[in-house]
Amino acid sequence: MPFITLTDLQKSFANTRVVKDFSLTLEKGEFVSLLGPSGCGKTTVLRMVAGFETEDRGEIRIDGQSMAGLGPRQRKIGMVFQSYALFPNLTVAENVAFGLRVAGVARDETSRRVDEMLEMVGLSGFAARYPWQLSGGQQQRVALARAIAPRPRVLLLDEPLSALDAKIRVALRSEIRAIQRALGITTLFVTHDQEEALGMSDRVVVMHDGRAEQIGTPAAVYDTPATRFVAGFIGTLNLVEAQVADASTGRLTSSLGPVSLDRVIPARDGQSVTLAIRPQAMDLHATGAALPSGHIALPAILQNVEFLGSILRIQAQIGPQTLLVDRFNRDTTNLPALGQMLNLSVAAKDVVLLNA
Repeated sequence: MPFITLTDLQKSFANTRVVKDFSLTLEKGEFVSLLGPSGCGKTTVLRMVAGFETEDRGEIRIDGQSMAGLGPRQRKIGMVFQSYALFPNLTVAENVAFGLRVAGVARDETSRRVDEMLEMVGLSGFAARYPWQLSGGQQQRVALARAIAPRPRVLLLDEPLSALDAKIRVALRSEIRAIQRALGITTLFVTHDQEEALGMSDRVVVMHDGRAEQIGTPAAVYDTPATRFVAGFIGTLNLVEAQVADASTGRLTSSLGPVSLDRVIPARDGQSVTLAIRPQAMDLHATGAALPSGHIALPAILQNVEFLGSILRIQAQIGPQTLLVDRFNRDTTNLPALGQMLNLSVAAKDVVLLNA
């Protein structure tokens, strides 16, 4: 039985419906991210789970119990906000202890648990400091310690890393995931950063226009996007418009010329489709060179090479369209000259078919 069940949630503000028929289940101890652009409804879903917003329709159940009519404190939920939301007049220890004192936990137990939480987030020597004496990353660690100190059954994280610089953000997301695993706490994480969602989560919910566009493992939403929106939102992608010539053999006519996927495709002859190809799935070959078995050859002209640190991003033109090819930046990398003819290749199995 799922630990958290969200069923057909709807929420409107004024005349704007921001969450539409949203359903999701989380297993106990699972880390699930709500990923999407600003305004897609992900924070509203989180706030409904927390009890800060009331759903217009639908049901929220935690550990089999309906949350209807229960306020945030009654739901036994810990929440970490983007803005830290620490009490500036309280020390680090007092901030962490706040929820314990509200819950009536004995003083000795509160002191012991505060010490335990500060050690867990790497701030053992900071108990007597005030929030203004801490860096942004340290303040967010305090906020996390405060959220988990009362031992909530669910942890909600509302873009907790977005206000931090890139290096601290990477380090802190690893720490959050390690703490979550150690505690085994069921966690719902909101972010607009696809790297965070893919790197931290057991599953990702890609949201668009108030709906769950796709739910799956990070690998599934990245490698096999279910819709055009997911394909364009997650990572960099080459999109090629095509028409089905023979669905039984996977033959298509496209803006790049004829393409054969050598498999039965779930479409009808004459239907418009979009081919999605990840840049790292493509490779370069000299004109006339033999291609690996099962690969599609696409004659192209090398337009540009962009240096992205560990990656070289190659732009190659085929007719009116430019495709991107990613290669690791190694000392042995030898690239053709700009303007030279070459062949791009991609394994037919790596071409994802999207309905138009």
